[in-house]
Amino acid sequence: MTAAARPTWRPGDQRPDTDSMLRVDQAGEYGATRIYAGQLAVFGTRHPTARIVAHMANQEERHLSHFDRMMVERGVRPTVLQPFWHAAGHALGAATALMSPSAAMACTAAVEDEIDAHYGEQLRALGDGDPALSSAIEEFQAEEVEHRDTALAHGAESAFAYPLLYSAIRAGCRAAIFLSKRI
Repeated sequence: MTAAARPTWRPGDQRPDTDSMLRVDQAGEYGATRIYAGQLAVFGTRHPTARIVAHMANQEERHLSHFDRMMVERGVRPTVLQPFWHAAGHALGAATALMSPSAAMACTAAVEDEIDAHYGEQLRALGDGDPALSSAIEEFQAEEVEHRDTALAHGAESAFAYPLLYSAIRAGCRAAIFLSKRI
Protein backbone atom coordinates (compact mmCIF):
# COMPACT_ATOMS: atom_id res chain seq x y z
CA MET A 1 0.00 0.00 0.00
CA THR A 2 1.44 3.37 -0.98
CA ALA A 3 1.72 6.22 1.50
CA ALA A 4 -1.07 8.08 -0.34
CA ALA A 5 -3.41 5.08 -0.06
CA ARG A 6 -2.52 4.30 3.56
CA PRO A 7 -5.27 5.08 6.11
CA THR A 8 -4.63 8.22 8.18
CA TRP A 9 -5.80 6.80 11.52
CA ARG A 10 -3.54 6.33 14.53
CA PRO A 11 -3.61 3.64 17.22
CA GLY A 12 -6.42 4.34 19.66
CA ASP A 13 -8.50 6.25 17.11
CA GLN A 14 -12.07 5.17 16.55
CA ARG A 15 -12.04 4.02 12.95
CA PRO A 16 -14.66 2.71 10.57
CA ASP A 17 -14.92 -0.97 9.74
CA THR A 18 -13.73 -0.75 6.16
CA ASP A 19 -13.87 -4.54 5.74
CA SER A 20 -17.63 -4.55 6.27
CA MET A 21 -17.95 -1.46 4.08
CA LEU A 22 -16.18 -3.22 1.23
CA ARG A 23 -18.16 -6.41 1.80
CA VAL A 24 -21.52 -4.64 1.64
CA ASP A 25 -20.51 -2.39 -1.27
CA GLN A 26 -19.33 -5.36 -3.31
CA ALA A 27 -22.52 -7.24 -2.46
CA GLY A 28 -24.64 -4.24 -3.43
CA GLU A 29 -22.92 -3.80 -6.77
CA TYR A 30 -23.23 -7.53 -7.37
CA GLY A 31 -26.94 -7.36 -6.57
CA ALA A 32 -27.36 -4.42 -8.95
CA THR A 33 -25.73 -6.35 -11.80
CA ARG A 34 -28.16 -9.21 -11.11
CA ILE A 35 -31.19 -6.88 -11.06
CA TYR A 36 -30.22 -5.45 -14.43
CA ALA A 37 -29.51 -8.93 -15.79
CA GLY A 38 -33.03 -9.95 -14.80
CA GLN A 39 -34.50 -6.89 -16.46
CA LEU A 40 -32.51 -7.44 -19.63
CA ALA A 41 -33.57 -11.10 -19.71
CA VAL A 42 -37.16 -9.89 -19.95
CA PHE A 43 -36.64 -6.86 -22.19
CA GLY A 44 -34.20 -8.50 -24.60
CA THR A 45 -32.23 -6.18 -26.86
CA ARG A 46 -35.02 -4.59 -28.90
CA HIS A 47 -37.16 -3.09 -26.17
CA PRO A 48 -36.62 0.70 -25.90
CA THR A 49 -35.90 0.37 -22.15
CA ALA A 50 -33.13 -2.19 -22.79
CA ARG A 51 -30.66 0.46 -23.98
CA ILE A 52 -31.16 2.48 -20.78
CA VAL A 53 -30.84 -0.59 -18.57
CA ALA A 54 -27.77 -1.86 -20.46
CA HIS A 55 -25.96 1.44 -19.91
CA MET A 56 -26.62 1.32 -16.17
CA ALA A 57 -25.67 -2.37 -16.07
CA ASN A 58 -22.30 -1.61 -17.67
CA GLN A 59 -21.55 1.00 -15.02
CA GLU A 60 -22.55 -1.42 -12.25
CA GLU A 61 -20.21 -4.06 -13.73
CA ARG A 62 -17.36 -1.55 -13.53
CA HIS A 63 -18.24 -0.74 -9.90
CA LEU A 64 -18.35 -4.44 -9.06
CA SER A 65 -14.96 -5.09 -10.70
CA HIS A 66 -13.41 -2.26 -8.73
CA PHE A 67 -14.75 -3.51 -5.39
CA ASP A 68 -13.76 -7.09 -6.29
CA ARG A 69 -10.17 -5.90 -6.81
CA MET A 70 -10.15 -3.90 -3.57
CA MET A 71 -11.42 -6.92 -1.63
CA VAL A 72 -8.68 -9.13 -3.03
CA GLU A 73 -6.00 -6.51 -2.36
CA ARG A 74 -7.18 -6.06 1.24
CA GLY A 75 -8.01 -9.69 1.96
CA VAL A 76 -11.69 -9.03 2.65
CA ARG A 77 -14.06 -11.96 2.29
CA PRO A 78 -17.33 -11.54 0.41
CA THR A 79 -20.66 -12.05 2.09
CA VAL A 80 -21.75 -15.67 2.39
CA LEU A 81 -25.14 -14.48 1.15
CA GLN A 82 -23.82 -13.95 -2.39
CA PRO A 83 -25.67 -17.01 -3.80
CA PHE A 84 -28.90 -15.63 -2.35
CA TRP A 85 -28.25 -12.15 -3.83
CA HIS A 86 -27.54 -13.87 -7.15
CA ALA A 87 -31.05 -15.34 -7.27
CA ALA A 88 -32.90 -12.56 -5.46
CA GLY A 89 -31.41 -9.78 -7.59
CA HIS A 90 -32.24 -11.53 -10.85
CA ALA A 91 -35.76 -12.34 -9.63
CA LEU A 92 -36.39 -8.73 -8.56
CA GLY A 93 -35.16 -7.41 -11.90
CA ALA A 94 -37.19 -9.90 -13.92
CA ALA A 95 -40.33 -9.40 -11.84
CA THR A 96 -40.28 -5.63 -12.15
CA ALA A 97 -39.56 -5.81 -15.89
CA LEU A 98 -42.45 -8.24 -16.33
CA MET A 99 -44.72 -5.78 -14.52
CA SER A 100 -43.84 -2.91 -16.86
CA PRO A 101 -40.94 -0.72 -18.00
CA SER A 102 -42.04 1.90 -15.45
CA ALA A 103 -41.92 -0.72 -12.67
CA ALA A 104 -38.37 -1.61 -13.74
CA MET A 105 -37.50 2.08 -13.51
CA ALA A 106 -39.24 2.27 -10.12
CA CYS A 107 -36.98 -0.56 -8.96
CA THR A 108 -33.93 1.40 -10.08
CA ALA A 109 -35.14 4.59 -8.40
CA ALA A 110 -35.72 2.78 -5.10
CA VAL A 111 -32.44 0.88 -5.13
CA GLU A 112 -30.39 3.91 -6.11
CA ASP A 113 -32.03 6.16 -3.51
CA GLU A 114 -31.08 3.66 -0.83
CA ILE A 115 -27.54 3.26 -2.19
CA ASP A 116 -27.09 7.03 -2.37
CA ALA A 117 -28.02 7.30 1.32
CA HIS A 118 -25.83 4.31 2.20
CA TYR A 119 -22.79 5.69 0.36
CA GLY A 120 -23.33 9.06 2.02
CA GLU A 121 -23.26 7.41 5.46
CA GLN A 122 -20.08 5.57 4.55
CA LEU A 123 -18.36 8.74 3.35
CA ARG A 124 -19.23 10.51 6.60
CA ALA A 125 -17.88 7.56 8.62
CA LEU A 126 -14.68 7.36 6.57
CA GLY A 127 -13.82 11.04 6.74
CA ASP A 128 -10.29 11.23 5.41
CA GLY A 129 -9.37 7.85 6.89
CA ASP A 130 -9.28 5.79 3.67
CA PRO A 131 -8.79 7.96 0.59
CA ALA A 132 -8.84 5.05 -1.88
CA LEU A 133 -12.17 3.72 -0.65
CA SER A 134 -13.67 7.20 -0.30
CA SER A 135 -12.68 8.08 -3.85
CA ALA A 136 -14.35 4.97 -5.26
CA ILE A 137 -17.49 5.54 -3.22
CA GLU A 138 -17.73 9.20 -4.31
CA GLU A 139 -17.34 8.28 -7.98
CA PHE A 140 -19.83 5.43 -7.83
CA GLN A 141 -22.31 7.42 -5.74
CA ALA A 142 -22.47 10.05 -8.49
CA GLU A 143 -23.28 7.35 -11.04
CA GLU A 144 -25.93 5.81 -8.76
CA VAL A 145 -27.61 9.22 -8.49
CA GLU A 146 -27.45 9.46 -12.28
CA HIS A 147 -29.20 6.07 -12.49
CA ARG A 148 -31.93 7.23 -10.12
CA ASP A 149 -32.45 10.44 -12.09
CA THR A 150 -32.58 8.46 -15.34
CA ALA A 151 -35.17 6.11 -13.86
CA LEU A 152 -37.31 9.02 -12.70
CA ALA A 153 -37.02 10.67 -16.12
CA HIS A 154 -38.18 7.43 -17.76
CA GLY A 155 -41.39 6.96 -15.84
CA ALA A 156 -40.51 5.36 -12.50
CA GLU A 157 -43.17 7.34 -10.67
CA SER A 158 -45.86 6.28 -13.15
CA ALA A 159 -45.51 2.61 -12.16
CA PHE A 160 -48.62 0.99 -10.75
CA ALA A 161 -48.60 1.35 -6.94
CA TYR A 162 -45.31 3.25 -7.13
CA PRO A 163 -45.22 4.31 -3.44
CA LEU A 164 -45.75 0.72 -2.30
CA LEU A 165 -43.29 -0.78 -4.80
CA TYR A 166 -40.69 1.90 -4.04
CA SER A 167 -41.02 1.47 -0.27
CA ALA A 168 -40.89 -2.33 -0.41
CA ILE A 169 -37.75 -2.33 -2.57
CA ARG A 170 -36.02 0.24 -0.34
CA ALA A 171 -36.87 -1.84 2.73
CA GLY A 172 -35.41 -4.90 1.01
CA CYS A 173 -32.25 -2.95 0.23
CA ARG A 174 -31.88 -1.87 3.85
CA ALA A 175 -32.22 -5.50 4.95
CA ALA A 176 -29.66 -6.62 2.36
CA ILE A 177 -27.23 -3.94 3.54
CA PHE A 178 -27.69 -4.91 7.19
CA LEU A 179 -27.13 -8.61 6.47
CA SER A 180 -24.26 -8.23 3.99
CA LYS A 181 -22.22 -6.13 6.42
CA ARG A 182 -22.32 -8.89 8.98
CA ILE A 183 -22.66 -12.24 7.28
